[in-house]
Amino acid sequence: MQMIKYTHACVRLEDGDRKLVIDPGLWSEVESLAGVTDVLITHEHYDHVDSEKLADAKSENPDLRVHVPPSVAQQLAGLGDSVITVNVGDTFTAGGFEVRVVGGDHAEIYEGLPGIANVGYIVEGNVYHPGDSLFRPDAAVETLLLPASAPWLKLAEALDFVRDVKPQRAFPIHDALLSEIGQSAFDNWANLRGGTTYNRLQIGEPVSF
Repeated sequence: MQMIKYTHACVRLEDGDRKLVIDPGLWSEVESLAGVTDVLITHEHYDHVDSEKLADAKSENPDLRVHVPPSVAQQLAGLGDSVITVNVGDTFTAGGFEVRVVGGDHAEIYEGLPGIANVGYIVEGNVYHPGDSLFRPDAAVETLLLPASAPWLKLAEALDFVRDVKPQRAFPIHDALLSEIGQSAFDNWANLRGGTTYNRLQIGEPVSF
């Protein structure tokens, strides 16, 4: 399997003819969706889902399928039957990959806010994208996409998360709010205390595992 990191929380998975994109938000590059038939969305925030970008992708590929929690379906109503709702506990095939839905809630920012749904996706029992949450799945995952910076996150929580999940490897996501200095500081801590093999990917840089 090969993964390509795009800006912020967007990643693209490829394995031969199989292709899948997770969370192509407002800041992610358009090329992340090139040639893709299936997209996974974790929740409704603009940094994870861009309705205009998805509409353009559908105009290029009418067979596009966008898998979303029910709370996001209305936001993407313009995509018609391309939108497929998923719920925690579901297992389905998207882009040729087996996907399991976990989690349920967005991490709290302050005083109960935002109080919205958020699902995580485990792809092929290998790659775990938690969206805006630190939900610990009940099954082992080889590859963790580790949130690095958010209003709902502090460094100690990120480190506890990766140590609890115990993946074979971790790559940072949700990092557009960090400067280069901030990214370097997070990387240093993740390498020092994360308890796993950790690497930062440059935008558009593929990695195979």
